[in-house]
Amino acid sequence: MSQVPNPFQGSDHPVTGALEMIPEPAAGQPAAPKESAPPSPEGSRSKVYALMASGTLVSRVLGFVRTALLAVAIGSVTSVADIFEKANVIPTIIFMLLAGGIFNVVLIPQLIKASKAADRGSSYTSKLITLTIVVMGALSLVLTLCARPIIVALTNNWTEPMIALGTAFAYWSLPQIFFYGVYAVLGQVLNANGRFAAFMWAPAANNLIQLVVIGSFILTFGAYSSGDPMDDWTTTKTIWLAGGATLGIVVQALVLLWPLKKIGLKLSLDFSWRGMGLRHVGKLAAWTLAAMVIGNISSLLYSKIVSAATAARATLPADQAASVAGEYALNTSQLITVLPHSLFALTVATVLFNDFTRAFHENRRRDVGGLLARGMRSTAIPIVFCTVVFIVLAGPLGRLFAGHSEYAAQASGALGQLLVLTALGLPFKSLQFFMLRVFFAEEDTRTPMLIQTATAAFGLVLAVTAARVIDPLHIAAAIAFIYGLSNVLAAIGTHYLVKRRYGDYGVSGVIDTYVRIGWMAVLSGFVGCLALWLLGGFSFGFAYNSLFSAIITISVVGGVMAAVFIGLLYKTKVPELDGFLGPILRRIPGLKR
Repeated sequence: MSQVPNPFQGSDHPVTGALEMIPEPAAGQPAAPKESAPPSPEGSRSKVYALMASGTLVSRVLGFVRTALLAVAIGSVTSVADIFEKANVIPTIIFMLLAGGIFNVVLIPQLIKASKAADRGSSYTSKLITLTIVVMGALSLVLTLCARPIIVALTNNWTEPMIALGTAFAYWSLPQIFFYGVYAVLGQVLNANGRFAAFMWAPAANNLIQLVVIGSFILTFGAYSSGDPMDDWTTTKTIWLAGGATLGIVVQALVLLWPLKKIGLKLSLDFSWRGMGLRHVGKLAAWTLAAMVIGNISSLLYSKIVSAATAARATLPADQAASVAGEYALNTSQLITVLPHSLFALTVATVLFNDFTRAFHENRRRDVGGLLARGMRSTAIPIVFCTVVFIVLAGPLGRLFAGHSEYAAQASGALGQLLVLTALGLPFKSLQFFMLRVFFAEEDTRTPMLIQTATAAFGLVLAVTAARVIDPLHIAAAIAFIYGLSNVLAAIGTHYLVKRRYGDYGVSGVIDTYVRIGWMAVLSGFVGCLALWLLGGFSFGFAYNSLFSAIITISVVGGVMAAVFIGLLYKTKVPELDGFLGPILRRIPGLKR
């Protein structure tokens, strides 16, 4: 279930023209400046958003199906599930630790500058791709050879059979680091040339490959039903699952070669790296890499702390073990709750980042605050509503990823608890993401590093304390709460730094937007709780009987909540509704405003 290592990843939704459709600010609110950046080469901004959104939406839906199918294959709160999750997530974290920030943030301004050269950046891009292949190839080889020490270092109280299986999975998973690097650099070349959609659609190919792999695994070996899957685990199963996961990442990287060819750059292997500005990039990357080191080391330490749940679960009877969430369940809860952030905030921020960059390069610094406020307000409706939906429907959503074992209801409860805790910090995660883009666009990587350091230090102090005082059986819930709390405090701290440097960016209007929309979402949540109660959602009834009943419950309750929410927004004339659903509402007879 490893996620694509990309700060811009994850987001799209048919929110056509999200920025342009933000209404004019209310009285007393600073007006947002008109954008003067040229339109995207892919066409209108609305089209760009729609293409990006549809790609990520398809990818995320396929990712959800993939995660649910994997739970059917090996369970969701089993030793094998946690061990496979550990090995398959390590490449993502190590890639981000080594080079993710350099590829995804620092190089965008450099590629934009290079694109203005006579050759449209062909020479610089060729050198960059060649450098990526050499460096990431060498790192992947070395780290793959160190698979066992890595697994040992990142686990807590695991038995020798657990370590051995984790090492076997890691041998097949760690080569993903190389292809993540290729995917990242090719994707940022496409982004810098205004081709955003391909980068967002590529993960869909990865998920399609993995759906085939996991589906054929189930057909060949059968679905998990009860007991410990490690009891009859084989080398063939290891290769099937871990090798299939790596194959998906390979395809995800290689599919970008076709759209890269279409942009018309004359690319070739070029080892003459002297003169490509690596010293300047290195100065910028030093702070970014420091932030990535700090952030991802903290992620690795979190995963080490959570791994204690896997060992503790193994000592319990099967019925009790099924309610103990581990690393797989924790990562699944994050996969679910990050969806609206990916569909909305990241889509807008991906394009907005280039607008920020151009504003700084064209000495339009005063425009940045208005762009930032508009971006934040553009995502308020979906982000706030989805946060409430996750809280209300946490149990049935957990059931989707609990598999088909006889203890699926207990696993659903464990997943649901984590969903509630991780969802609480969702709005703050998206708000901070917008604010950090401003620093990166100005090529200030030091400030984000300091923010990352403070956030990581705070979180790790809490996590280490929790590991000492909380039973390992409940450590995943404690870490989920820490994640949410860290997002809240990080957003508040980042706001003060942005305001001090760039002045008032209209934060009062942003807060007002989120509060007004928040009340409407909470009211819809109360109605949703009533509908969920009628469907047995609070008594492990119909809502938990099967995957099918969980899907029905989510559809019915979610539909009721959406109808109430949109109705309240419309009746109270919330202006942001025009930006989010205006084009649709204006096509419905009788809804002219």
